[in-house]
Amino acid sequence: MFKTTVTPRFGDMDGLGHINNTVLPVWFEQSRNPIFRIFTPDLNPAKWKLIMVRTEFDFVDELFYGIDVEIKTYVLNIGNTSFTVGHEAWQYGKLRAKGKAIMVHYDFGLKKSIQIPDSIRESLKEHLYPEE
Repeated sequence: MFKTTVTPRFGDMDGLGHINNTVLPVWFEQSRNPIFRIFTPDLNPAKWKLIMVRTEFDFVDELFYGIDVEIKTYVLNIGNTSFTVGHEAWQYGKLRAKGKAIMVHYDFGLKKSIQIPDSIRESLKEHLYPEE
């Protein structure tokens, strides 16, 4: 599991004082950087090997400006060419939002998905927390 701390910006807040719903996908994407590094260690876009095909998230409770948010990121399952990443946003020690993203190992030159190499699969397994 990877953990990322996000400090909400004033502009992340909506008129009700909550974190706006457009912000959470950005935080979750930021928290995927360690997983991106498994595939592309230097994060060079010219060598990029992943494409996202689906993302979803649910607010479980309110998120507020002024208090850091801990994002937990882990792998839920691994297929032949794709894998699912799980995310959780915690504030005040309480789960506030959760989500998933399906990532595909992709060859942009060939425009097709490709099998996840065994070495990368083993690295992903180190962060595997299967869905219950």
